Amino acid sequence: MNEKHDVIDKRHLRSIKTKQKLLEAAKEVFLEEGFQKATISQMIKKAGIGYGTAYVHFEGKEEILMILMDDVMEKFYDIAEVSFLPKTKEEARQIILSQATAFLKMAETERSMMQLFEQAIGISPSISTKWKEIREKFIQRISKDIAFAQERGLARTELNHGLVARGWFFTNEMYLWEIVRNEHLGTVEEIAGTMTAVYANGLYI
Repeated sequence: MNEKHDVIDKRHLRSIKTKQKLLEAAKEVFLEEGFQKATISQMIKKAGIGYGTAYVHFEGKEEILMILMDDVMEKFYDIAEVSFLPKTKEEARQIILSQATAFLKMAETERSMMQLFEQAIGISPSISTKWKEIREKFIQRISKDIAFAQERGLARTELNHGLVARGWFFTNEMYLWEIVRNEHLGTVEEIAGTMTAVYANGLYI
């Protein structure tokens, strides 16, 4: 019985390692070739694994890119998931400023991967759909934070927290892509400070 489990465990471990090897190779190929020119064949060759093995793990390059997107966006989610329990408007503003700054700095850090994602979003309908799902996840989290502030009497209750959340995320997203393209005017700190001031003064009482 134990021997059988050992065989399964070893296979599982080998499977995880192969998958990770392919993802690392895929990342290199994507960054070298761009989304459109990159091929599964190039990734398999770079990873040094068999064709059949690769297709056991992934259906195609879009699925591979989606996993790489999840890995990168997890870093952005960590920023969005920071505990939001302000007792005053100023405390809320400080948390929001800190999050906005960290979010835009992450765009700088992950610029090469984000450039790759932007290419893919413009070409592939499934990657575009994936980005919309990522966007909605952020919006839901922001909406929850706004609702919390409204319940505590810190934010304007006449405003629809879902719509405000969309507006705030779209502002962040617009600046994120400007930073990714290196088209931003002003420093990340200036952008985050300006955005936060306009947002917090409009929403908080």
